[in-house]
Amino acid sequence: MERLQKILAHAGIASRRKCEELIVAGRVRVNGTVVSELGTKVDPEHDRVEINGKAIRVETKTYIVLHKPRGYLSDIDEARGKPLAVDLVSSRERLYPAGRLDANSEGLLLLTNDGELAHRITHPRFQHEKEYLALVEGAPTDETLARVQSGVLYQGERLRADSVTRVKELDANAREHGWHATARNEYWLRIILHEGKKREIRHLCGAVGHPVKRLIRVRIGPVKLGALRVGQSRALTAHEIRQLKRQATITPSPNTIGKRR
Repeated sequence: MERLQKILAHAGIASRRKCEELIVAGRVRVNGTVVSELGTKVDPEHDRVEINGKAIRVETKTYIVLHKPRGYLSDIDEARGKPLAVDLVSSRERLYPAGRLDANSEGLLLLTNDGELAHRITHPRFQHEKEYLALVEGAPTDETLARVQSGVLYQGERLRADSVTRVKELDANAREHGWHATARNEYWLRIILHEGKKREIRHLCGAVGHPVKRLIRVRIGPVKLGALRVGQSRALTAHEIRQLKRQATITPSPNTIGKRR
């Protein structure tokens, strides 16, 4: 259930404030009944909403996972003629990414029109894990990996990973994608973050002497990239959506956040 003025605004009728004025003026009907009280909640999937007797089309909540290829931008505002990841997905809804993935990176990109869920997935306060495979130059020592976890200062900001491990053997999905092919003196690392500062993994690995040659996001919370081919997309299952929403409602205690920083 959502507030009526929010649904009207999302449908592109007008700004939320203008929609409130339409409601107060008695120009909005829900299931045939005039609604003039602000704050009224309706079910956008089942209730019929009309303005001046004309039904509006309410956006259906949509959740898509895309295997973003390298070279595509995830941030719509930075397009400037470059290919956009969102254009690889056919949808009647206006989708936007829940979390950035820079043009040189690839892998799992979550697209949705559920603004509240996207906010909770991307905000570090809610600590959704993001898992990456990073192909780096050189052989990181145990001491180097410990530095990546304890934190490195980069341009006045402390960057750190929640965990980082060497990957001795990639799983079947990774081998199917062709990620097993490495040159001499290259190593795969599995890196987990709970927040995603801009180009954080690239800056972090570069600062300890192991530049990233390839970066692939393979998981956001409970949602995995799996065997999804490059450039292809799929709708999240009902189970995945329930898991994401359940995790999104968990607010960690300040003590927990402090321990991870």
